[in-house]
Amino acid sequence: MTQTDPLVEIRGLNKYFGSNHVLRDIDFSVARGEVVCVIGPSGSGKSTLLRCVNLLETPQSGTVKVNEQELTDPDCDIDAARRQIGMVFQQFNLFPHHSALDNCTLALTTVLKKKRDEAERIARENLERVGLAEKVDAYPARLSGGQQQRVAIARALSMDPALMLFDEPTSALDPELVGEVLTVMRRLADEGMTMIVVTHEIAFAREVADRVVFMDGGGIVEQGKPSTLLSEPREPRTRDFLKRVLEPVAD
Repeated sequence: MTQTDPLVEIRGLNKYFGSNHVLRDIDFSVARGEVVCVIGPSGSGKSTLLRCVNLLETPQSGTVKVNEQELTDPDCDIDAARRQIGMVFQQFNLFPHHSALDNCTLALTTVLKKKRDEAERIARENLERVGLAEKVDAYPARLSGGQQQRVAIARALSMDPALMLFDEPTSALDPELVGEVLTVMRRLADEGMTMIVVTHEIAFAREVADRVVFMDGGGIVEQGKPSTLLSEPREPRTRDFLKRVLEPVAD
């Protein structure tokens, strides 16, 4: 990982929903091969920031650059730019009438115009990568939540992205299924995939992230190595949040 070679550069980013100022003058960059976990309370702007990285949300001001291409440039071919950015959502967003294999080949054949046999080879490789080689013919209704989320990850990986975005990828899962998804994400981090992960899984952030970013009130309050930020945060807001998350009051 080279901090001097950013894959993602965000400068002066502002986003409003009506009169609600959701993101406030965000400056943020991610190096190639870096894993950044974004934490913070509900409504702090974490998911909106993530969605601005691939312009699923359009900011009112500021610039977003991914792999040296400015997505906020009006002349940018946004569809082409998004092909290098994989995104995994809270909900799995799989096509229910398609098998796991077909969910992964659809974009390869329709968007990248790959031949069916090549698309299937790529899809099978990525389903194996997430531990689902034996589920290629299964339909989403026959898969657990954790398996569906792993199919969603395989689908994103099949496009060979330079960057993976994860928006609370385990929040819709039963607790016993969370581990299988986090295991796949750990493996991707070990392989050197550049990742931005919005998460409430503090233990995962501590173990896997190169950097943790704490957001509150639409801004970045502080950021740093997980060993420092999660154990000795500088800012009172970070300390209060971590205390609530790590030491919840029993009912």
